[in-house]
Amino acid sequence: MIIDQEAINYIRTKFPALQRLENDRQVVFFDGPAGTQVTSSVIEAMADYLVGCNSNTHGPFGTSIESDNLLGHAHQAMADFVNASDPCEIVFGQNMTSLTFAFSRALAKTWQPGDEILVTALDHDANVTPWVLAAKDAGAIVKFVDFRADNYLLDEEDFANKLSPKTKLVALGCASNATGGINNVKHLTKLAHDVGALVYLDAVHFGPHGLIDVADWNCDFLACSTYKFFGPHLGVLWGRRKLLEDLPAYKVRPSSNELPGKWMTGTQSHESIAGALACVDYLANLGRYFKQDTELARRPALEVAFSAIVEYERELSRHLIEGLKQIEGIKIYGIDDPDQLHMRFPTVSITHESVSTTELAISLGKSGVNVWNGNYYAYEFTSRLGLEPEGMVRIGLVHYNTSSEVDRLHDALQKIVSVTA
Repeated sequence: MIIDQEAINYIRTKFPALQRLENDRQVVFFDGPAGTQVTSSVIEAMADYLVGCNSNTHGPFGTSIESDNLLGHAHQAMADFVNASDPCEIVFGQNMTSLTFAFSRALAKTWQPGDEILVTALDHDANVTPWVLAAKDAGAIVKFVDFRADNYLLDEEDFANKLSPKTKLVALGCASNATGGINNVKHLTKLAHDVGALVYLDAVHFGPHGLIDVADWNCDFLACSTYKFFGPHLGVLWGRRKLLEDLPAYKVRPSSNELPGKWMTGTQSHESIAGALACVDYLANLGRYFKQDTELARRPALEVAFSAIVEYERELSRHLIEGLKQIEGIKIYGIDDPDQLHMRFPTVSITHESVSTTELAISLGKSGVNVWNGNYYAYEFTSRLGLEPEGMVRIGLVHYNTSSEVDRLHDALQKIVSVTA
């Protein structure tokens, strides 16, 4: 399926924020990696929940029963989203960072002094520091896997060399939120399992761009955030049932020992979980739209949707990178070879040889183009490159963006750097 002009027009009608005007021009939202815009259906689902069945769970009355049913549907939707067979393996939480801190504390209870934990120098710090702190508490050793200097992808040779029979956990990102590079997590997970290690995947940046598949990847845990794929601020974690059942949970005594409640401490943001259901169904309905089949089941519909999204975003990447290469003084951090775009998502970080990243981001913002500057919590990465404290400018596209918006970015950047030349 191809996302043509008719389809992109249809998609953009689903996102009311895209109509925002500043100085009589529509705002260009290239800030997606820090949080995408949400669909009308997400907004309506959250409002409907608060109006129609706002209640705590497991009560013997109508609104509570309805709330329980809705939450059950949301667990199933997220299970479909990550391709898990058991909706009780889905855990909702405040955000990916909070969930990872909770699980790092639980997993650390199984570690001994001298055990080894692998993290990477490429990841968002939410998949680094929780494990570093947990390892310190347990007396375990932390090893950092480096990235390649030529394309800023994870160094798979270094990864393999640092694995050992002492490795208990590998924390790995599915895609870099700084460079857009995609990791071969299926292969890396197999290498980790071969030495007996568990694998915890961070799919936060992967979620809006590619089809997550825990069954195919064979990982042990996977965390993501719905606000990165068109939903509300909410974290989601999938884990293997036996691991979730066996690990000790830090929770209050009256709460359930059954899944998934064992790991969902306290009262959750039920309205956000309702929004999570809606954002998954938005993507599934997009697949049904492309397929022209309103009866297509959710997981196959998601497969269709992401197949189209990947193809469309790859062409956006091509257009973005080609234009950036024409602007004197710009450095791209990540894959810029047009023949290797299948190895990256349309998240492109840049610096300029004479204009600071802060100045670039502020100037682009004034022109109505929203981008991020700094390290975006990929702190180890920017530190090793000597880019602190300025970091980089990150241009993050998703499937509601257009080639004409990319043109606006190119034109604005050219004007900014020309003034300072």
